[in-house]
Amino acid sequence: MSAEKRSFSDLERRSKQLILVGGKGGVGKTTCAAAIAMHMAELGKKTLILSSDPTPSLSDIFEITVGPRETPIPLCTDLTALEVSSEIVREKWKERFGREIYEVVSSFTDLDYDFVMDYVGGAPGIEEEYMLYFIMELVREGRYDLVVWDTAPAGHTLRLLHLPEIFLRHLEGATKFYLNLYSYFEKAKEAVKLQKGKRSLLEIITGWQALSNEIAAFIRDERLTEYIVVTIPESLGVKQTERIIHNFDTHGLPVHYLIVNNCIEQADCAFHQQRKTMQAHYIRLLSDTYGERLRLIFLPLSPLEIKGTNRIKTVSQVLF
Repeated sequence: MSAEKRSFSDLERRSKQLILVGGKGGVGKTTCAAAIAMHMAELGKKTLILSSDPTPSLSDIFEITVGPRETPIPLCTDLTALEVSSEIVREKWKERFGREIYEVVSSFTDLDYDFVMDYVGGAPGIEEEYMLYFIMELVREGRYDLVVWDTAPAGHTLRLLHLPEIFLRHLEGATKFYLNLYSYFEKAKEAVKLQKGKRSLLEIITGWQALSNEIAAFIRDERLTEYIVVTIPESLGVKQTERIIHNFDTHGLPVHYLIVNNCIEQADCAFHQQRKTMQAHYIRLLSDTYGERLRLIFLPLSPLEIKGTNRIKTVSQVLF
C-alpha cells in the first residue's frame, strides 16, 4: 500500500466534530485515541478526549490524574481529557431527566422518587442513551472543536447501534407498567390525563422518543462524526472487527479507517519470525476484505509502553 493509503493525512482536512474510536478490548484503542487527539490539538483544534471505558486508562497513558472532571493535559496546549464512569452517567441522567420522569409517575402513584429512578434508570439502553446525549451536548456547546471518544470494548459499543430501538421498546413497556400499577380503569384514565397543569403522559413520552431519534440522527451524520476501528492481526481481533464493521454498515454508520495495531515489522529472532508469519495471514485477510473501501493504517509493535506525551507523539507521527 502507498504511504497515503496508510496514513490519516486526509482526516486532518475533514471538519469532524466527533471521532469515535472502537474495537475489541486490549487492541490499543486508548493509545490510538490519545495519539489522534494529541495530533489534532497540535494543529490548533481545541480537543477533548473522553473515555467511557468501565476501566478507563487515560490517567495511565497521560501519566496524570484525569477522572470525571475536564482536565488539561500538561505540555499539550488545546488538549483536555475526561473519564466518565457508569455511576457519573446515571447521576447526570437523573439530574437531566429525573424530575421529568417522576412527573409522569407521581401524577397517579405515591411511589418513592428513588425507587422510580432506579427502575427507569436500569432500563436497557438508558446508560448508553444518556452517554450519547451527554456527548452530543458537549459537541453542540461549541467549547471544543473536536471530541475524540475512546469507547468501551466492542460489546458496549455495539449496543449503541441498537438505540433507539432498545430505548423506545423500554419506554413502551415502562408506560404500560406505570398504567398497570393500579388495576382500576379510573386510575389509569387519570394517569393519562395527569394532574391539572401538568403535561400529558403522551407529550412527555413523545418528547423522549424525539430525543432518542435526535441522538440517533446525530451519531449517523457523516458531516459531524467519524468512526475509526482498531484491531490487531490475530484471529480474535479480526473476527471481532468483521462483526463490528458489519454492524456499523447495517446501521448506516460510516467507517472509513481501520488501524491494525502491534504489527511486527522486523523479525530479529525465531519467536518474532513465527509471529510475523502468523500476522501476515491476517494482514492479507484484512487488506483483501477492506483495502478497497477503508484506509488501513498499520502501527508497528512498540518495544516500549506507550505512555507519556513523548511516546504518544511518536504514535501520532506514524498515524499522520
